[in-house]
Amino acid sequence: MIPGVIEYSLSLFFIKLVSYTFLFWLPFYITTGNHGYIGKTKISARLSDWLATTFDVGGIIGTIVIGGFSDLLKVRSVLVVSSLVLAAPLLFLYRHFSNVHISLSVVLLIISGATVNGPYGVIATAVSSDLATDPQLVGNDNAKATVAAIIDGTGSLGAVIGPLIAGAISEYSWNDTFYILMASCLISALFLSRLLIVDIMSCYRMRHKNQRQVNIRIAAQE
Repeated sequence: MIPGVIEYSLSLFFIKLVSYTFLFWLPFYITTGNHGYIGKTKISARLSDWLATTFDVGGIIGTIVIGGFSDLLKVRSVLVVSSLVLAAPLLFLYRHFSNVHISLSVVLLIISGATVNGPYGVIATAVSSDLATDPQLVGNDNAKATVAAIIDGTGSLGAVIGPLIAGAISEYSWNDTFYILMASCLISALFLSRLLIVDIMSCYRMRHKNQRQVNIRIAAQE
């Protein structure tokens, strides 16, 4: 088994669980979760649809930002884990403060979308491509496709289960629904903890190596 495939597959499972729950249930939540009002504004079905799209807008921004910085810094797991850990408190804030004002609701949705769908986009695309370059897969195009299919296919199971759970629980408690989504973000980050440690140690060794080379050049000049 290629190192990292299992971790990223299970992580994507929980990320897509959260992402697709928002995709299917967010408009309904906006309309009913706060008794149909945000501040003093009554939320129509049309307005709830518009507000729900801001979560996806955040996802676009998050994917570009996290993907760009992960290419630049070469530490995808650090950025993905940081984003997922940040997503949990953001979802808490959205649940409890999104009814204060529409502007605050939009801001929280955009940032939440960035921290949830950003890692989703990076794992489903860039990470799958990275893992497919493993030396064990050199010259084996079928295996490369299999790696991508395993990761995205496992994530798709979460995309099926998440909306089902939300549908069953939200009937009784939106708070419990959001707690499950928050826990899913943290569990997703937890599955990447080993890769996070590997990336951090790799960065430390690279920095130490570069510093040693600088010291050698300085010593040679003296």
